[in-house]
Amino acid sequence: MKRAKLTRESFHVMQSNAKNALRLSQSRTSVLICAGTGCIAGGAMKIYENMKAECEKRDIQVHVGLTYDSPEEQELHIKMSGCHGFCEMGPLVHIEPMGIMYIHVKPEDCREILEKTVLNGEIIDRLVYHLDGVAYPRQQDIPFYKKQKRVALENCGQCDAEDLREYIAKGGYAAFEKALFEMTDRDICNTIIDSGLRGRGGGGFPAGRKWESVRKNKAEVKYVVCNGDEGDPGAFMDRSIMEGAPHCVLEGMLIASLAAGCTEGYIYVRAEYPLAVDRLRTAIAKAEEIGLLGDNIMGSGFDFHIHINRGAGAFVCGEGSALTASIEGKRGMPRVKPPRTVDHGLWGMPTVLNNVETFANVPQIILKGASWYRSIGTGNSPGTKTFALTGNVVNTGLVEVPMGTTLREIIFDIGGGIKGGKKFKAVQIGGPSGGCLTEEHLDVPLDFDSLKKLGAIIGSGGLVVMDEDTCMVEVARFFMHFTQNESCGKCVPCREGTKRMLEILERIIHNEGTEADLDLLEELADTISSTALCGLGQSACKPVMSTLKYFRDEYLYHVRDHHCPICDGEKPHPVIDPAKCKGCGKCRKNCPMEAIEGAVKQPHTIDASKCINCGACVKNCPFGAIEEG
Repeated sequence: MKRAKLTRESFHVMQSNAKNALRLSQSRTSVLICAGTGCIAGGAMKIYENMKAECEKRDIQVHVGLTYDSPEEQELHIKMSGCHGFCEMGPLVHIEPMGIMYIHVKPEDCREILEKTVLNGEIIDRLVYHLDGVAYPRQQDIPFYKKQKRVALENCGQCDAEDLREYIAKGGYAAFEKALFEMTDRDICNTIIDSGLRGRGGGGFPAGRKWESVRKNKAEVKYVVCNGDEGDPGAFMDRSIMEGAPHCVLEGMLIASLAAGCTEGYIYVRAEYPLAVDRLRTAIAKAEEIGLLGDNIMGSGFDFHIHINRGAGAFVCGEGSALTASIEGKRGMPRVKPPRTVDHGLWGMPTVLNNVETFANVPQIILKGASWYRSIGTGNSPGTKTFALTGNVVNTGLVEVPMGTTLREIIFDIGGGIKGGKKFKAVQIGGPSGGCLTEEHLDVPLDFDSLKKLGAIIGSGGLVVMDEDTCMVEVARFFMHFTQNESCGKCVPCREGTKRMLEILERIIHNEGTEADLDLLEELADTISSTALCGLGQSACKPVMSTLKYFRDEYLYHVRDHHCPICDGEKPHPVIDPAKCKGCGKCRKNCPMEAIEGAVKQPHTIDASKCINCGACVKNCPFGAIEEG
């Protein structure tokens, strides 16, 4: 057995030193610059560099991580934090210990922030969030955060995502230490079972039961796999956790490996998340360096290694068996089940497979107990859920709320309502595998069981809000186009059925359909849902079926009247004028479908195949560079 780099005793010493350093740093001013993907696109890195440059001009000593010096020798901590969630208002700068949050910060604001707020404690009113004439300088007072409860996102936006010692100072890896030395594999599984934690990747299967199945399997080799292949349009929950709290994900995987008896783990991340991949790699390297990953961890005899696999962006690889096939180097295609992944997963061996958010919940459950977790949320859906709130809503961003919170609370209290004073029409929940909910569902609690009764699913957590100007037939066509384009083609119902449904929807949107087409859509949807090979194929028709159910009159506009007053037939997509576009990225950040591309300070373009004519880009362009279709 190799000698341990880290023992339990030396971990306690490291933990104590880190906590002392954190207390020292908290006695001085810290500037946290949001370094989530959205804020980086808006210029956060330039803000970071400008802030350091302004300090150098004044001979102010800058610390970029925890230090162990006395507070008299410290001047200012500048940190690149994870996503704060308030993406609509980015780039964001958070100043502690005052708790001040500044919004829409520009690089040229750094001098004023340093001189007025950091050095003199003054609040810069123009950089503060205002609502209905009221200023909210402190983050905790902003209505966007009032009804949120952060568990999976607790460390996002609160610390340097790449600083392992700061994570340890805030309680990181204490849950793993407890599980490693004070709990048996059965104890860990029972705690997760008793907590009621259900998978946050879409299906909502009880995580503890999955772990227990793998634990009981007598196979010599078992695996833990983290699903970071977040493919839903407009979804960025897992990405934000991987970018802002990568060690939380690693710790959850370590605990799962103890519970199930695994020594190898894999994180499958789509290649379109380069920042998440970089931060995960950094986190793994730092954990390996001090001995929290590797062989003989803390002298316990327990070995665990984590590897990163980058996916090529196939939506179907979010399905478990397709994901494991992709890791193995095969084409990502689902297989017939049973056997399930817990019996026949990666390389044919028993595998624990959960998504990023699920693993991020685990450390706090182990530390605080199952009853604590059950005190949040609803009876059959305990805990919290993260949602990516996008579309025609005032405050787009990342939110985390207790299970059972209503759509009304999320869209109107947290999200600030519909942009431009428009009327709420619908929200697409669960991405291409979900369905549309309407005004009559605004007070339905968002939990696994309540949504199942409505024929919808929480999915990974995407919420795309639509206003009165949205044609729901076009929404259905967009999601069917996405699903058909992403079909792996293995089974006939999905490969051919979705193609036929898309052809019908294209015909309808061009005002060339008939009422018989609506019956055919329903018949095809029923067949595909009953016979498709995997869960993605079986749920592919939900957007069409839900819009047919709740917005049938809009289909009739197209097939009976042959004119839709909402989209006016096939409504042209908005176009960006390259002569006016400054490349600020605001349109790209607010697009719920990720249909806009372009480099910073370069003219952007709109991919018409992804655009759903929601108008968010037109409303958010500060230069009038986008002409509405």
